[in-house]
Amino acid sequence: MDGTPQEITTLVGREVYSNNGVFVGEVEDVRLDVNGNAVTGLALGELNRELFSDVIEGRNGVMIPYRWVRAVGDVVLINDIIERLQQPNSEEEGEAVV
Repeated sequence: MDGTPQEITTLVGREVYSNNGVFVGEVEDVRLDVNGNAVTGLALGELNRELFSDVIEGRNGVMIPYRWVRAVGDVVLINDIIERLQQPNSEEEGEAVV
């Protein structure tokens, strides 16, 4: 994207990859702040089951904080989620699971 404001609905359907090139999932929805002024999270579905096998038992998706997003273009690039999910004492782990 070139910095021009875009409709938030353009995020829906985009594939999400870690900055290491690992497929994470596909954006199914977005979470907004109370005033609707900013995206605060991405709801992912069509997950990479190998990546989330220990985290999503019986669940269909995850919610990731938007602050993990590094870039948005044809795909969404996020910080390396594998490292974040493997830290059991991380505050952000609780935010990752829906």
